[in-house]
Amino acid sequence: MKHFTKFAVVAASLAFTASAQAASYKFDPTHTEVRFYYNHAGLTEQSGEWKVVGGEVEFDPAKIEETKVSVTIDPASVDTGVEPLDEHLKGSDFFDAEKFPEITFVSTSVKQAGATAVTLVGDLTIRDQKHPVELDFQLKHNGPHPLGSYFDYYQGQWIGVEGKGAILRSDFGVGKFAPLTSDRVRLEISAEMREGGW
Repeated sequence: MKHFTKFAVVAASLAFTASAQAASYKFDPTHTEVRFYYNHAGLTEQSGEWKVVGGEVEFDPAKIEETKVSVTIDPASVDTGVEPLDEHLKGSDFFDAEKFPEITFVSTSVKQAGATAVTLVGDLTIRDQKHPVELDFQLKHNGPHPLGSYFDYYQGQWIGVEGKGAILRSDFGVGKFAPLTSDRVRLEISAEMREGGW
């Protein structure tokens, strides 16, 4: 068991050193999800996601602290599975998507938190309200895509990440009905990215 544990740690460490130079990765829009979770008046946890997410990551496995991330989200692409709620969220009570057509995140610092883990700090802007947020990410894959031999779309070098964090929505001008419906919103991100894009 001791030898297996040592092997697992070494293997995980290699995930951050699989390539030797910095590269720019573009988000795969068909395999990128930014989801939010909130408590609905103390009854249940509800969720939604934004369907239109773009951006890029500058990533050098040898210099993790120099990683740079830039993300843009279309707030009008919000999808909770309930159309009347989606329309309300797009309106002036919440995202006011017509007046503020972008949600952005730009990283300001990165620190390695484990063999395949980083803590990403950056500025999140919603409705022109900018505040720092902290997100914890796990690197799930770094290298050729397993489906690259089957589909041209997946050829090249890829990284896959999963992240999580939390914000207070009232900080960003979308605090309607808080705290009756929770002010704290949990975020979960899953993203696949291809080196150089398409």
